[in-house]
Amino acid sequence: MTNISIAIAEDQPLALKSILKKLSNTAGLDVSFTAANGLELLEKFEKQQTNIVLMDIEMPVMEGITATRQLKEKYPDVKVLMLTTFDDDDKIFNAILSGAAGYLLKDESADMIKKAIADIYEGGAAMSPGIALKALNYIKSTPQPKAETTSPEPSLLSARETEILTALKEGLAYKQIADKLYISEGTVRKHIENIYRKLQVNNKVSAVNMAKANKWL
Repeated sequence: MTNISIAIAEDQPLALKSILKKLSNTAGLDVSFTAANGLELLEKFEKQQTNIVLMDIEMPVMEGITATRQLKEKYPDVKVLMLTTFDDDDKIFNAILSGAAGYLLKDESADMIKKAIADIYEGGAAMSPGIALKALNYIKSTPQPKAETTSPEPSLLSARETEILTALKEGLAYKQIADKLYISEGTVRKHIENIYRKLQVNNKVSAVNMAKANKWL
């Protein structure tokens, strides 16, 4: 296995001990540091970047999905593997939208966790079998828009705002969107603020869903 540096965000000492044990004595895996919450992870990451972050979800101070989103916005190349006890549909969906490359349950075997780390390091995705099934069922259960003969409502969004919302739907971080469109991150943030204001929403999931429902995307 290629040498892979890892950071772990986990607030439960016993769970952290279990994860460290599963990763121990594995050539090519190096745990650079651990953190007890998302904010501590972000602070430590500024001083020492790693290839992979194993991220718990429910943590004090800052939970894992928020930390993942902020981490990916600042360091788009880092790969985040959610490692949690929660298999709620909303948490799975929001973790993926925040930029996570994988979602495993903590009771997975050491071999499964190591394989997931290797897979996302190589650019793939990783999910526990049960999580993958829930994600598939979630997609299947999402109501599909009915075929309409009438034209969709005129979009409230400008062409640039539509480009940016499309990029958000594809999971791109702010910096990646800025680079793709040759604009600054500040301009990206301003456009997103305008999108939220026009659509009267406060997060990208709601914005994307509203735009899709109105066939603007």
